[in-house]
Formats: sequence, structure tokens, C-alpha cells
Amino acid sequence: MASREISQAVIRRLPRYYRYLGELLESGVERISSNELSKRMKVTASQIRQDLNNFGGFGQQGYGYNVKYLYTEIGKILGLNEKHKFVIIGAGNLGQALANYAAFENRGFVLKGLFDVNPRLAGLTIRGVEIRMMDELKDFVKENDIEIGVLTIPKTKAVEVANLLVDNGVKAIWNFAHTDLNLPDNIIVENVHLSESLMRLSYNITRYNEEHEGK
Repeated sequence: MASREISQAVIRRLPRYYRYLGELLESGVERISSNELSKRMKVTASQIRQDLNNFGGFGQQGYGYNVKYLYTEIGKILGLNEKHKFVIIGAGNLGQALANYAAFENRGFVLKGLFDVNPRLAGLTIRGVEIRMMDELKDFVKENDIEIGVLTIPKTKAVEVANLLVDNGVKAIWNFAHTDLNLPDNIIVENVHLSESLMRLSYNITRYNEEHEGK
């Protein structure tokens, strides 16, 4: 793989390549050209070739891409051949819904624990994973080499909990709390703002209705 830094735009497209290639595999497609792939993904063939050239290319002129090989290699680039241990902080409706999402394991993410402040949840299990109390979090993270913390807690507690996780070795935060986190530059932060997503959806629906009014 090239040592130069890969743009975030390319990184954001990699999961889409992986998903479409997986669908092609399931359909029995053995090879595909960049032009054919571009029609499926609504990305230009030139852009596909540029993106993949960041990692070595993978294609042969006049032959295209071996679907299974490219799928496997992009999976490796995304780290899906590795195991990533994570915990969920906040075992309410959203936390429990994420814990029940079976596809995590298929993508190499292993849920090791759930944590909450509600004593009525203590000892309950979701898909075999026990809900623990917050006073156990610090030692649990260190002892189990947790890489990722998922925050599904009120924003008033998010900063404090995120700092605790980072101080005890967590490398990445998946943040569902409605607040921005000021963490060290070496920490990976994925912010999920559901309210902003809903507002974008509302805007787009409104524009669609305006454009199609009377048609």
C-alpha cells in the first residue's frame, strides 16, 4: 500500500466498493470492468481507477477486476480481517438496539460489554453480553484491551466518559451523544448526529415536494 496519506473522500467510498462487490459475488459475477462498476455505483470509471490506484490498482487492462480478489483486498484495507473489541456506554433503547445488531461480528467488531448507571439493568444480558455498572468501566476497558467506545448517553456525560475511555487506552469513539468531543488528535472520532440527519432529510423532502408540486 502506498505510504502517502489517503484522502477522507477515498476512505468514505471504500465501504461502498466493498458492499457492491459483495453483491456481485452473491450474484455469481467473477470479474467486472471499471466502466461496469461505475454504472452500479454512480461514480465515474476514472474515479474508481484513481481510488484503487491509491492501494496498488488491482486491475488488469483489458480484463478488469477479479471480483472476489478485489472484495477480499478492500476488506483487508478496511481492517475487516481483524477483530476490533468495543463496548457500548448507555444500555437504553439505542444502546440495546446496537448490541442486537448481529452484523457487527461479520465486520470484525466484537462487543465485549455494555455499561449503564441504571441498577435495574445490572446483570441483564443482550446476546450473551452482560450489562455492567459504570464503576466497572475503567478496569474493564484496561483488562480487555478495548479499542472502541460507543457513546449512547446524554451529552452532559459524554465528554467525561470519552476522556475516561481515552485515558484507559481506547483508540476510537463512536459518538451518538449530541455534542462534539474535544479529544487528542490521535483519537479517531465518528460523530453520529441523528438530529442533523433528520433535518437534512426534511430539507430534501421539502425541496422535492416544491419541485414536483402540481406534476
